[in-house]
Amino acid sequence: MLILIADAFDASLPKRLAQFGEVTDDMARLQDATVLLVRSKTKVNKELVDQAPALKLVIRGGVGMDNVDKNLCAEKGIKAVNTPRASSVAVAEMAMAFLVAIPARLIEAHTSMKEGKFLKSELKRTELFKKTLGLIGAGAIASEVAKRAQAFGMEVIAYDPFLKEHSIAKLVSLEDLAAKADFISMHTPLTDETRGMVNADLLAKMKDGVIIVNTGRGKCVAEADLAAALASGKVRAYGTDVWPSDPPPADCPLLTAPNVFMAPHIGASSKENLGRIGDEVVAILTDFKA
Repeated sequence: MLILIADAFDASLPKRLAQFGEVTDDMARLQDATVLLVRSKTKVNKELVDQAPALKLVIRGGVGMDNVDKNLCAEKGIKAVNTPRASSVAVAEMAMAFLVAIPARLIEAHTSMKEGKFLKSELKRTELFKKTLGLIGAGAIASEVAKRAQAFGMEVIAYDPFLKEHSIAKLVSLEDLAAKADFISMHTPLTDETRGMVNADLLAKMKDGVIIVNTGRGKCVAEADLAAALASGKVRAYGTDVWPSDPPPADCPLLTAPNVFMAPHIGASSKENLGRIGDEVVAILTDFKA
């Protein structure tokens, strides 16, 4: 069995996988691969699958599966799975980093100090304490965010049409969440229902000065609508680790919109998380029958 590692995983993974067969990162050997490991960069589409006649298993290291054509894999008899549990803590910590840094004005404070400025009176902070956090999507990552937000003394509400109850957050409608939340943290996969869900209509229902954080999927926001809301001040700030593509196109309106705080899709890239992804990959291959 040939195991092809197409994207960046923990450096120890090839040695750990050697027990299952030959391991390579040489994409020229795609035609012989039985197992393909990807993260976000490699797209498992028709072009790739047509070059992999021996492929039986695709493992996506991470939560979302939008870079894997699951229907095509099913048609070809290829099993496609992900590692949903591994990334919860890493991505939740990234979301909390935005939620803490933005209202604390930490990024502006640091940048201004580097520029020789001392904006002690100009930079007015706001607190998380007693504010309302709205979670759009309330799965594993959002639940980890909810635990941490609760420790900051926040009230946590959530919208998730697939849940009837949540251990921490109070479930509400999307419209109620928009109206009540001081901060919104997005944790949705990319589907036909979630694509562009944060659009002009929903933004208009939000509180003036809301802060939005997105560590889910970049295409779940309507970029032009959000950029306009940032320019008008309706949205106080947007913190994002996710983009319509990696990297985003040069004309992405959020790259030049005011009060956007950006990271290059590194939420799941902690050393500890890459190790946990490796653990799940080993468990999947242990159970896999080629």
